Amino acid sequence: MASEQPLRRQDLERLRALCAGDGARLDVLEAAFEMAALQRDAPIDRAPYRQHVAAMAADLADLVHRRGAVPERLGEVIAQAYGYRGDSETYDDLQNTDLPRVIERRKGLPVALSLLYLHVARAQGWDAEGLAFPGHFLIRVAIDGARYVLDPFHGGTVRDAADLRGLLRQVLGPESELLPEHFDAVADRDVLLRLENNIRLRLAKREDWIGAARSLDRMLAIAPDRPDLLFEAGEINARLDNRRAAIAAFERFLGLAGVPAEPALRQRASALLQELRRGLN
Repeated sequence: MASEQPLRRQDLERLRALCAGDGARLDVLEAAFEMAALQRDAPIDRAPYRQHVAAMAADLADLVHRRGAVPERLGEVIAQAYGYRGDSETYDDLQNTDLPRVIERRKGLPVALSLLYLHVARAQGWDAEGLAFPGHFLIRVAIDGARYVLDPFHGGTVRDAADLRGLLRQVLGPESELLPEHFDAVADRDVLLRLENNIRLRLAKREDWIGAARSLDRMLAIAPDRPDLLFEAGEINARLDNRRAAIAAFERFLGLAGVPAEPALRQRASALLQELRRGLN
């Protein structure tokens, strides 16, 4: 909810439109392109990127036709034929969250690579979704009634239970065990939020509060009624002395109907809102 220029406002409106509805299934590719344009604050010629992704989808369809429908085909096309991989060397580079740059560099974060895998799998007619696996974004693909977990960061490898247990213990400790909630599906809206949250956290770590506020604008375009995002937008805009934006965020936070918020958080938002309103007089 930072100050918006007319072109940027139009881009935010397009992102809102792309993410409207229940958010379960969205055009994640186009939404990610819109997020990248907003992050750069500059137009992007999307045609070459769309053509590139369409070529990968066509190559997958051809490979499946010739050699059969198995989940490994995704990695054979995206990772082996086109050279996509996880960027473990410069993991925190913001280019790893910018889908056009991911396409140009052929590397990125797990969630950014997953957007390509999800799009290409769905173009093949396969049901594909993100997973709520801790610490390392994975996807699940359904083919002919069977479901498989894939790891886009590591070449689209199909992960079995032993692999997943190993990944989990790297994140949560050596005694951790797989639980059913680790395999809960993630709505497309939450996949996009996870991508943008990687940007927000990195900008906040650098104390780039203006950039972090703009990142929150993008997150609120994706999910307008998330109380945690509205509260944080109020706080960060207050820090930047963007009083009207902070007031708007706190008013929306306090006005949400049917969305629970911690009483202490509501009290703090009310107190900050009163203080901000006094500052306008």
